[in-house]
Order: sequence, then C-alpha cells, then structure tokens
Amino acid sequence: MADKKAFALRLDPALYAAIARLANADLRSANAEIEFLLREALRARGIRLDAVPEGENDN
Repeated sequence: MADKKAFALRLDPALYAAIARLANADLRSANAEIEFLLREALRARGIRLDAVPEGENDN
C-alpha cells in the first residue's frame, strides 16, 4: 500500500457524526469514508488523481 499523507482535520461534530453513520453503513472507518467522499467529489468535478512526484507531498 502506498504511503498516505497524515494531517489533522477539524470537523463540526454533526458533520463527523453523519460521516461516521455513512462509514458504518458502508463497513468503512470514518477515515476511509472521508477519503471515499473526497475522491467522489473530485471525480464529480472532473479532477484526475495523478501520481504525486517524490518530495511534493511533504507539506
């Protein structure tokens, strides 16, 4: 599995609760659900995920 960028994310408690309910229904962790939802949102906007060149994901 590829390394993943770790960072802190502050969410409204109601938003987190809704994501946690979705995650539970989809048999995913809340973190995996957030990643899934972000990928869906990018795909809906026509944004492709390209490989990140070495050293560019250090921020």
